[in-house]
Amino acid sequence: MTGTVSRVADISGWWTRLARRVLYSWIRTTVFPGRPQELGLAPGKPVCYVLQDQHFSNLLVLLEESRRAGLPPADAALRAGRAHSRQSFFFLMRGRGLTDTARERYSPSPLMSCLVREAVADVSVDVQLVPVVILWGRSPDKQDSILRALFSETWQAPGRLRQLLSILLNGRHVLVRFNPPLSLRELLQGGLAEAQASRKLSRVLRVHFRRQREMAIGPDLSHRNTQVETLLAASPVRSAMAAESAGHNISIGEAESRARRFALEIASDYSYGVVRAMELFLTWLWTHLYDGVEVYNFDVVTRIASGQGIVYVPCHRSHIDYLLLSYIIYRNGLTPPHIAAGANLDMPVIGALLRRCGAFFLRRSFKGEPLYAAVFHEYLHLMLTRGFPLEYFIEGGRSRSGRTLMPKAGILGMTVSSFVREHARPLVFVPVYIGYEKVMEGRTYLAELAGKPKKRESLWDLLQSVRRIKRVFGKAHVNFGEPLALADFLDAYRPGWFAESADTPADWPRDATRCAAIELAGRINRAAVVNPVNLIALALLATPRQTADEQALYRLLGHYRALAGGAPYSPATVPCALDAGQIVAYTERLGVVERLAHPLGDMICVPEGQAPLLAYFRNNVLHLFALPSLIACLLSQNRALDGSLVGEAVSGIYGLMGAELFLPWTSTTLPAAVDAVIGVLLARGLLHRAAGSELLAPEPNSREFAELRLLGETVRPTLARHFLTLALLQQRGSGNLSRRTLERDCHLVAQRLSLLYEPNIPEFSEKSLFSALIANMIETGFLQEDETGLLHFDRRIAAPLAHAELVLPAEARQAIRRVAGEGTATTKFSGADRKIQEG
Repeated sequence: MTGTVSRVADISGWWTRLARRVLYSWIRTTVFPGRPQELGLAPGKPVCYVLQDQHFSNLLVLLEESRRAGLPPADAALRAGRAHSRQSFFFLMRGRGLTDTARERYSPSPLMSCLVREAVADVSVDVQLVPVVILWGRSPDKQDSILRALFSETWQAPGRLRQLLSILLNGRHVLVRFNPPLSLRELLQGGLAEAQASRKLSRVLRVHFRRQREMAIGPDLSHRNTQVETLLAASPVRSAMAAESAGHNISIGEAESRARRFALEIASDYSYGVVRAMELFLTWLWTHLYDGVEVYNFDVVTRIASGQGIVYVPCHRSHIDYLLLSYIIYRNGLTPPHIAAGANLDMPVIGALLRRCGAFFLRRSFKGEPLYAAVFHEYLHLMLTRGFPLEYFIEGGRSRSGRTLMPKAGILGMTVSSFVREHARPLVFVPVYIGYEKVMEGRTYLAELAGKPKKRESLWDLLQSVRRIKRVFGKAHVNFGEPLALADFLDAYRPGWFAESADTPADWPRDATRCAAIELAGRINRAAVVNPVNLIALALLATPRQTADEQALYRLLGHYRALAGGAPYSPATVPCALDAGQIVAYTERLGVVERLAHPLGDMICVPEGQAPLLAYFRNNVLHLFALPSLIACLLSQNRALDGSLVGEAVSGIYGLMGAELFLPWTSTTLPAAVDAVIGVLLARGLLHRAAGSELLAPEPNSREFAELRLLGETVRPTLARHFLTLALLQQRGSGNLSRRTLERDCHLVAQRLSLLYEPNIPEFSEKSLFSALIANMIETGFLQEDETGLLHFDRRIAAPLAHAELVLPAEARQAIRRVAGEGTATTKFSGADRKIQEG
């Protein structure tokens, strides 16, 4: 048999050669893979290319690119057993005319039918099928026109007119991907009859093309109204509508109308063309806002993108986060995720634009709206089961202090429940660390930490500042951390979970969610990127007046860099590549520090009023240096300690500190981490080892001792916060405080301490930090909450209080006990305190 290509003339003639020249005088292609050897074609075995849609332009691209790549020519004759064809390709989808029937569109091509027939008849026949994806307007690194973006690749099969417009508008940005070959013999194993074999091959190829297109432009979600109808027809939503009807004494029709309004309020209205257009604005924005955007370890995502659902879980530092992450993902050739956005961002114009870019909206609370909750749960389930990538912030809101906040279980718990309910498609969480050298909302964060009411979040306010943008924000850093496969996590947490009935109510998914949230927060922290502003903040904020001699500052920065290299926090952590002199020069240019000329040597200082803001950037990486700082604190406070006592003290303090900062070490791995830090401090001359295992601090009047004390200052506010909480518990007694009262009293006492003693560190008294600390103490069993909400504890509270004496100066402990005691004696705070509380 001689195969033919429907509606295509003899492709070896002069007409095809002329058409190819004309087409390539206009179009430009980006071809993957870059080297043909990466395809792994077996020499001597026939090769047949497969194109999805029948367009002459696609065929011309295949002919040219196969020739340029040195691959077997697509217009060469094909021989497989008794099958002979004048060309080595076929189209999977054939008819696209207005009068073409479904049978004509999906019927196999003559060449495909012939190859299947030969493979079924002769087991020695095999052909390498190479699917070729051609996307017009999807070159991941180029785009310069909103009009072109609107006519770029979509899920809708283009007709002849749209294909012509795509060539004219997007011909300069054509993506061509040759995929690894599929063995026809392996696909048809199992003794299938010819008709069955043909259907199987068509199905496999359709799935393959669909997955490749999903990677590039995202799954086909169809029209928004179709999504809404699917939601309203789902069984959980129907049940919720019935309950709404009965509970509010309304008709089913009215309940359905409410559900429809909720669905439209929630659902995105994704438009790939609008995403392309948005890319142009963001390219301009990053160019004017930052000196560069540094991306690390994106290959982590590329390896898992095909065939798996992805949920990106970044830390939340700024409104810029979701724009930046989606932009990076898109520019690297993958589908930007659907983003869970707060309902406060669903504003006129801005909300509609965000919906078209993939945002879906949720209320801060579902309380009192079971129908809304059911619709939202089902919408999230629809997104996950259809494989669309998602993005949400497990911290709930933006971090005002700069450290990773205690994760919320809300939408993460819904994700876990959805996966337990239906887990045919694997689901992987990708933690993402986003770090800045300046944040646009910095002043707002400081005001809120100082007690001012939180301003309603508004992306519009952020966009208004674009008019005043100058490139003074340094660089942005985005690092993709170690992925967490949800099925593997659940297998370890609850073996056999997949065999349990999803209809049976169970508490274990809630507990699993809590554990997954802590694990993801830890993985975000492990992916931290250390930038120059982080290091200068660590060094200068440890000094009494946020000022240091330039050479002394160089040495202190050198200590931090040595600790990052010699006792690394995690393989996923990215250290700063600049040396001490470059760090100072870089931060001077950003206006983060100032130089004070002096005859005895220049000094580097923090500009007036900038210290509280700089604390934000210190806190970004506080967890990376918490263990070295704790050890420095111990030795500078006590001068000499036996190595075993150092290990015991670190272990005793680590319980609270590790939970608050999501530190990675367990009781078995902590000793090795301590030894690694001590080894660096010994090598840097900041510690000495006496006979036996005793560790000694340098002489008190030495330069090294002063530097050791400065290293210890980094973690001292955290330790003071712990001591304050424990002191209040001890003074009030077991069973006398509720969780809410303890959080309030800790916050107010810390505010008072800041006003009396601490030099303008508003984050020291941040209420959320005390809330997270108390939650960790309850989670670990250090505190027990009874049915009335009162907190109980036992004699174990004495141990961390004793360890605190080893790291906090006596005057600091006395001040905390004195101020806490004043609050205990009166229980009713003074008028000034009440004003602070009200603020």
